[in-house]
Amino acid sequence: MQRPRGRAGVKRGGCGAEQGPERRQVKPRGRRGGGCAGRAGAGAGGVFARLEAAGAGPRRAPGAVRAPARGGVRVGAARVGHCPQGSGVRGCVRARVLCGGRRAVSAMVLEGNPEVGAPRTSDLQHPGSQGSCVLSSPGEDAQPGEEPIKYGELIVLGYNGCLTSGDKGRRRSRLALSRRPHANGVKPDVMHHISTPLALSNRGQHSISYTLSRSHSVIVEYTHDSDTDMFQIGRSTENMIDFVVTDTSPGGGVTEGPSAQSTISRYACRILCGRRPPYTARIYAAGFDASSNIFLGERAAKWRTPDGLMDGLTTNGVLVMHPAGGFSEDSAPGLWREISVCGNVYTLRDSRSAQQRGKLVENESNELQDGSLIDLCGATLLWRTPAGLLRAPTLKQLEAQRQEANAARPQCPVGLSTLAFPSPARGRTAPDKQQPWVYVRCGHVHGYHGWGCRRERGPQERECPLCRLVGPYVPLWLGQEAGLCLDPGPPSHAFAPCGHVCSEKTARYWAQTPLPHGTHAFHAACPFCGAWLTGEHGCVRLIFQGPLD
Repeated sequence: MQRPRGRAGVKRGGCGAEQGPERRQVKPRGRRGGGCAGRAGAGAGGVFARLEAAGAGPRRAPGAVRAPARGGVRVGAARVGHCPQGSGVRGCVRARVLCGGRRAVSAMVLEGNPEVGAPRTSDLQHPGSQGSCVLSSPGEDAQPGEEPIKYGELIVLGYNGCLTSGDKGRRRSRLALSRRPHANGVKPDVMHHISTPLALSNRGQHSISYTLSRSHSVIVEYTHDSDTDMFQIGRSTENMIDFVVTDTSPGGGVTEGPSAQSTISRYACRILCGRRPPYTARIYAAGFDASSNIFLGERAAKWRTPDGLMDGLTTNGVLVMHPAGGFSEDSAPGLWREISVCGNVYTLRDSRSAQQRGKLVENESNELQDGSLIDLCGATLLWRTPAGLLRAPTLKQLEAQRQEANAARPQCPVGLSTLAFPSPARGRTAPDKQQPWVYVRCGHVHGYHGWGCRRERGPQERECPLCRLVGPYVPLWLGQEAGLCLDPGPPSHAFAPCGHVCSEKTARYWAQTPLPHGTHAFHAACPFCGAWLTGEHGCVRLIFQGPLD
């Protein structure tokens, strides 16, 4: 005779629980195991405890290994639960992230979505499958006194090595991204459908809120990712922003003051770098604010992807261009693309803030390469990898080239005075007496003189005394931002009309690289000062005259 069961009548098996006449909520087990464990959330936006009906989960096979907490196992489908808060939530869906593949893709299923079939069970018997995540080892962090591993460097175009007001703290012209002492990356974890457009109440929980209407919002919660480091870029000076950037005006100036309206988002984008080789860096549009939230309002471009997930674009967008052939002597400009909040790649919209998104580009990724350009609608950044920086000239090499050029004692062909490039320590102030000047149409280098003006054609128009071509007459300045150079070649070419000097291959590459401007325009610009390039080629070969003796 079988012993009668207790009131609960619970039989252990798999991840589910069989109950008697009275169904009870399975008590969460904390973060220990992957069975029925869940995190109790506060409010509609918290993380909800999982409730499963009788027989909902499979029995664990003999000898099966229990899943590690928080994403050690690839889960093929979500478990649908019921919101413990009642009517505030239309659908509460818990899903684990798939950590394998080209990028992290969330396997999320919407409750009540007719396009999605019945949820599949989780594969808890193979914790070491391809989609599993490996937790970081404390021994892999940099030891005290050791230099941390560098992921790469971000260089803002238009400043030639230093901001006009000087590099201070997080506001600078160049920032190196290195491995953090402790991982701070995040990855998608849970998606909720709620009936009120409220963000998560838990400030420590990263999330993205998609407001579809006044009565329908989708919130995607993110969880800690021990395999990545996150770096945020934007106009805001709050602590969560690692790199503060401001609008760059042509000529190297910075748009400042209350009257200057910036087009750069306060939380423009975020970069996630893998903490293990090959230290891949991926870019995503939008960054988390002080409440650890990314909010896409009703007017923001957003949509549901074919696999039932959510994605969207920021107001002015984040554009990325990967050079063809890498950032080397044989480089060629690539095509500009737009990056979404989830890191997908799309063609450009009709205008910068249009509501209609471009077409999905499936054969391209959001992985940054050496020489990738990132445009934030007001400032353009260049990404350089450590391997790429080894091929770039150093500041010592640039200084040696300056001294070598001055040692050749170039002379003005008219005044017969000796010309010399000023020291970078002097800064870009007023040109001195020995400063070389150039006619940008022909490339003839002279000393400064005040004759030959053609004011009927413009205040800067001068006639070259050697070839009689009329054009701008400007001083020459050496490019001092080594990360913008493709090779360590001699300074033989100058950009027109600003007069910044660099190697031939560097000048020709930037002269044929269109940079975004305004809502839908593109224009080539000098990487050292941001001035728009003019003339047929955008640069000119310099013609020096040697000493007569």
